[in-house]
Amino acid sequence: MDLTVVAYVLYLLISVALTVWVARTLSRNGRVFLADVLHGNEKLAEAVNHLLVVGFYLVNLGFVTLYLKNADGVANARELFEALSVKVGVVLLVLGVMHLGNVYVLSRIRRRSALEREQTPPVAPQGWTKPARRSTHRSG
Repeated sequence: MDLTVVAYVLYLLISVALTVWVARTLSRNGRVFLADVLHGNEKLAEAVNHLLVVGFYLVNLGFVTLYLKNADGVANARELFEALSVKVGVVLLVLGVMHLGNVYVLSRIRRRSALEREQTPPVAPQGWTKPARRSTHRSG
């Protein structure tokens, strides 16, 4: 079998496995985070979490497949490892950037949610107080 094909197969196996592992980790831990952000609405948190994971898969697996082609080819075992290290390294960097992007967006959502909670009074107003009358006479 041609070593370039072996490099492709190994690259796909490693990259897809890493993508699935990161997506599952983000999904499992993101669910708790989203439930907090969405004020305990578990159903909505699950739906948002699922949409984020699908988007994560689409972007990362799309990148993995676009980055598959090796222009130089692989002639020996050393070149096989070099090609794999470059390709898997780039995939890891993209996964890391995607992860940091997700964490950044979720932390912004959480921060906004916390600000909204602070602006809401803990108890509903029970009545209104009329403004004090101003006196019309000047002292002086």
